[in-house]
This record gives sequence, structure tokens and C-alpha cells, in this order.
Amino acid sequence: MTEHHTKITTFYPRRGRVSGRHEDALARLLPRYGVTIPGPPLDLPALFGRAAPVVLEIGSGMGDATVAMAQASPERDFLAVEVFPPGLGNLLAVVEEAGLSNVRVASGDALELVRHMLAPESVDAIHVFFPDPWPKLRHHKRRLIQRVNVTLLASRLKPGGTLHCATDWAHYAEQMLEVLGADPALQGGIVDRPRARPVTKFEQRALAAGRSVIDLIFVKRA
Repeated sequence: MTEHHTKITTFYPRRGRVSGRHEDALARLLPRYGVTIPGPPLDLPALFGRAAPVVLEIGSGMGDATVAMAQASPERDFLAVEVFPPGLGNLLAVVEEAGLSNVRVASGDALELVRHMLAPESVDAIHVFFPDPWPKLRHHKRRLIQRVNVTLLASRLKPGGTLHCATDWAHYAEQMLEVLGADPALQGGIVDRPRARPVTKFEQRALAAGRSVIDLIFVKRA
């Protein structure tokens, strides 16, 4: 018997207006720096042109954090996944302006990429910064940090690799702590914001609105 699974989307497919600068970046640079989802299994050393620690960033937004971290850690490679075209365009434009060679981008469903395109124990870190909180109770099933998704993400981490989440929604942080803490492959908890995680414009707006930001870091057991 064939099992049928209902796919639950964990992101809202916003479009937004793509500026001329971002449209140009998408047209010129996506073929060079982009990964297609769905696609064949990724050969990460071939994708980046070297064998180096790889960070998967799920939901890179406008790319502020990605660029800052890639500049600060040239020894690491960053694969940023985003569904918002203006964000991808901005990230690509800044990557070119900064002359970064350690960033690649993917447009589409990050879980699709993780499930079908990443090999087990192939990445050194996964960043999930400010995922859609889906605040309404009936939409909580769409939150990215769910048991089955965390199991999948943990399976792609190398032993000793880190899963770093951040949110400005207290209830979501509670759910993250519960779900991440229940996964037998992971250990960790709430931490102060690591200096390595840049404060983005999105985070500044959240803080200005009076919302606290919670960071959680879990490490995959060896």
C-alpha cells in the first residue's frame, strides 16, 4: 500500500515588488550562485568549489545576517534558502558587491531541499532565524519547528553540529524549547544571543515593538 502524506506549507509564499536592482541580480547571478529546488542531491564541495564547513540558513530574508556571517567567517560556506524574491535579489546583489565566494542561494521550500537534496550528516550548522510564527492557534501546525521537521534537520547535521533558532514570539520559543529538547539526537537550550549572530533590521523592529528575542542552540550528540 502506498502512503499519502499531506504536505503542510511552513512559509507564506509572499511575492513583493522586485526592484530593478534586485531583478537584475536575480537574472544575472542566480544561474551562478543559485540552487534549484527540487533538484538532484547536492555535492556541497562541488557547489562551493572547496571542502569546508557548511551552514544551512533557512529563511534568509533580505540576507543581512547571511552576508554579515559570511564576511566574518570566510572559512565557512553558507547555503541560504528563501522564498521571497526581493530578499534573494538583495542577497545576490550584496554578495556580488562584497565579492563573497562562500555564499550560495536556493529559492523554494527548505524542507524539500533538506529531505531530498542534502545527504545525512552533511552540514555543520543549521540556522533558523525568525521563522514565520504562524501566531493563530489553527496555524501552529505550519510552524517549521515541529517534531518531524526537527528529526529531519538533526539527521543532516554532522555529530557536534549545531541547530540555532531565534524568535521574537515567546510562545513559539516555548514550543521550540519543548520540541528541540525532546529530540534524542540533540542537547542544548536557551542561550544569550551569540555575538556571531548579527542583529538585523527585522530584529531591531521587534525590539522596538517591545518583543524580546530568544536564541536557542542545540548540539547534535556524537
